[in-house]
Amino acid sequence: MTPEFSVIVPVFNSEQTLVELFDRTAAVFELNGHTFEMVFVDDFSHDKSWEVMVQLKNLHPENITAIRLAKNFGQHNAVFCGIEHSKGELIVTIDDDLQIPPEEISKLIQVYQEKDADLVYGYFGNKKHSLVRNLGSYFIKKSSRILLNSPGEGSSFRLITAGLAANILKHQQHFMYIDELFLWYTSNIAFTEVKHQKRAVHRSGYSTWKLFQLSANIVIYYTAVPLRIMTYGGFLLSVLSFITGIRFIINKILHDVPLGYTSLIVAILFSTSIIMLCLGLIGEYLSRIYQVQNKKPPYSIKKILR
Repeated sequence: MTPEFSVIVPVFNSEQTLVELFDRTAAVFELNGHTFEMVFVDDFSHDKSWEVMVQLKNLHPENITAIRLAKNFGQHNAVFCGIEHSKGELIVTIDDDLQIPPEEISKLIQVYQEKDADLVYGYFGNKKHSLVRNLGSYFIKKSSRILLNSPGEGSSFRLITAGLAANILKHQQHFMYIDELFLWYTSNIAFTEVKHQKRAVHRSGYSTWKLFQLSANIVIYYTAVPLRIMTYGGFLLSVLSFITGIRFIINKILHDVPLGYTSLIVAILFSTSIIMLCLGLIGEYLSRIYQVQNKKPPYSIKKILR
């Protein structure tokens, strides 16, 4: 029987929380009379997370799909994998660390039923991360709001309709940022505030360096901002170089300037600015070609228990 809900959990080094996460999630759906499946996607953990997932699968074979990826692909790619292997009409994504109480799933369902949204985000009024992690998350959200024109209140705790999920599965690039893909296909988005608790058993998988890498990948893969900076910067430098060159020429005519100085400065300024402008324009074309030709899959599965 097709379940009403699929709960996707990207897993990384969370052996101590998975059993409790499943039990509390199951209690939520049983209380509301909904059928569900839980899709665990192990993003190549180094602890015993996979063994715990196998044990849960043996205990609850009808409710669990366990997937182990062949290497660490990142949270968004793991969620993408879970979406591709889910069967529910509605999909919930939740982290593996219990910082978001599974009981908050009821809020996502309630808002979905009230507003008939394609996508419902749970956002945190008071996040219980460290200062560095909070600053990193704030930077990513602020960048997404400016560069991607996103609402800026997104999170990894979401409810997605199967129709919206099917649309993003058309994309098969190596780096996935699924929130940007959701924004491409719908603006029917709702939000609800949910609780966020302190991490109890292990540190976040997102270090400062990983947050920086995520931000850089979002900018490079999903925006043309660096290339446009090169283009507009080259154009601006061309204008400034032209003005500066005129100044040096006038200075050469009116004053005694050492032989060769003016021509050297003008040549360097003009050539540099033109090179930057041309690189920017070429880069615009290369980025389009690269996006079309890059067909590396977003994930690779080592084992799957259905």
